[in-house]
Amino acid sequence: MMRRRQRQAEEPGPYWKQRTWQLSAGFLGLVVLVGGFVALTSPGDSASPVASRGPLSSSSVAPDGRPEGCRTDDTAGDALPTKAPKDVSWRTLGISRVPVSVSAGPTRAAGPVHWCYAHTPIGAALAATVIPSQMSGSGWKTVSRQQVVAGNGRDLFEFQRSTIQSIDSADQAGGASVGSYGGFSVTSYTSRAANVSLLINTGQGYATTSIRLRWNGGDWKVVPGGDGSLHTPVTTAQGSPRGYILWGA
Repeated sequence: MMRRRQRQAEEPGPYWKQRTWQLSAGFLGLVVLVGGFVALTSPGDSASPVASRGPLSSSSVAPDGRPEGCRTDDTAGDALPTKAPKDVSWRTLGISRVPVSVSAGPTRAAGPVHWCYAHTPIGAALAATVIPSQMSGSGWKTVSRQQVVAGNGRDLFEFQRSTIQSIDSADQAGGASVGSYGGFSVTSYTSRAANVSLLINTGQGYATTSIRLRWNGGDWKVVPGGDGSLHTPVTTAQGSPRGYILWGA
């Protein structure tokens, strides 16, 4: 794991208005400036986005089935990974650059929804990386309705997210540089649930955050907290990363 000496900046006010939440792991594209995580000052989307239906909207998927057209390599089973897949490549989503895998997912895309992840720890790690990254753009509500577990937590997340401006391109980021996903650690895993810690390279050091997932409707979905958060507070860390599997360049 990271060296024990870690620091987390405390900011006043509701967490969804704090700069570390607004521009943390994926929510607004991993935007990182020299001074650290910073908030955009725009009042939010000019019109409330409408969620469109998609491949994960249907409730007709059998509990142990997959959505139509979804095929992945699940031969690794529940074994925790010791390295990243050999077929990892990088895809730009909005202003984020995320790892993807031909074997572990996401193998399908429908508008803003990138879906079909392997039913394995690697599949969960990729879902934990890609799904939150899609919350930065104007299609965030479609992603939320299909890839975030329904309930009060999701409702609260959507209410809070609607107060923040969407970012669909680097130009909208105001010239900010973009951090990158350095690696991951699957800290707990069953065939029904997973917890993934993400390592973020901010350009000035490293930061970490954790995301919970559930196997739901034949794919991995993010489990929101009771306060509407999709991940734990982003924590900056001192020292070199330890205990994380690196995605590679």
